[in-house]
Amino acid sequence: MAAVWMQQAERSNMLALRVIVWVAQRLGRPVARVLLYPISWYFVLAVPKARRASIAYLRRVLGREPGWIDGFRHVFCFASTILDRFYLLNGRFDLFDTQLFGQELAHEILTEGRGAIMIGAHLGSFEAVRASSDGMDDLNVSMVMYEDNAVKLNQILAAINPAMKHNIIPLGNVDSMLRVKHCLERGEMVGMLCDRMLSGESGRQVNLLGTPAGFPIGPFRLAAMLKRPIILIVGLYRGGNRYEIHFEHIADFSKPGGPTVEQTIDLYVSRLEHYCRQAPYNWFNFYDFWDELGQPRPTRP
Repeated sequence: MAAVWMQQAERSNMLALRVIVWVAQRLGRPVARVLLYPISWYFVLAVPKARRASIAYLRRVLGREPGWIDGFRHVFCFASTILDRFYLLNGRFDLFDTQLFGQELAHEILTEGRGAIMIGAHLGSFEAVRASSDGMDDLNVSMVMYEDNAVKLNQILAAINPAMKHNIIPLGNVDSMLRVKHCLERGEMVGMLCDRMLSGESGRQVNLLGTPAGFPIGPFRLAAMLKRPIILIVGLYRGGNRYEIHFEHIADFSKPGGPTVEQTIDLYVSRLEHYCRQAPYNWFNFYDFWDELGQPRPTRP
């Protein structure tokens, strides 16, 4: 059966995206951010499936019944990170106040030339790591991603920065895993968002915010098979122009006696929960994440 998130139609409107990009490029970020208010209210009011998913998540993370303002803040946070991607892809890192935490982990691994799997989630902005490039000139990340559910947005972003396509490894291609292996052998980072399962993919049930959810096993098995370290990276949006980039060591499968794949997934999910509680409006899975459980068949612990 198809995973729920893969069945969702893309809501992006190409004309609207082009207008926003024009405003962002010609009139600047402050003016473009004004447009995010009506856009965010539109999605809160006119997209009931996304609103219900937002409420289901916010109820868990806030520990109370969320109101309309909570729903708006959730969508507005997401819209803000999408807008900021336009500037980050154009190299306008000067527009952002970015704090780095734990970046020495990435430097250490890159210095050793081993390469690593850099995992994240649809939590905050993975793209915001580009804003840290001034202090991390040796950081080269190729993203493994499923592109088909955001074709219009990806077309716009690729038009802004055509070089972006060279740093993306599409999921589902015959040579995808071979390209991952080559990147790691060159001592580079390979980024994956590990909070969504593909259709038919095996997963592991782990409690997130008090409710079991399904998480993919594949990225963690790949790191174990290739004997590579895993680093968690989370780019939290903190409002205005502020981002926090957190690097955390999750596992190192190159060393004997380390954690199992299952233990590594459990640690990953526990850290996601930590950051969800730190920045509750940064969760960008606008479908019923917990209902996804049971679509792909999870393996037993």
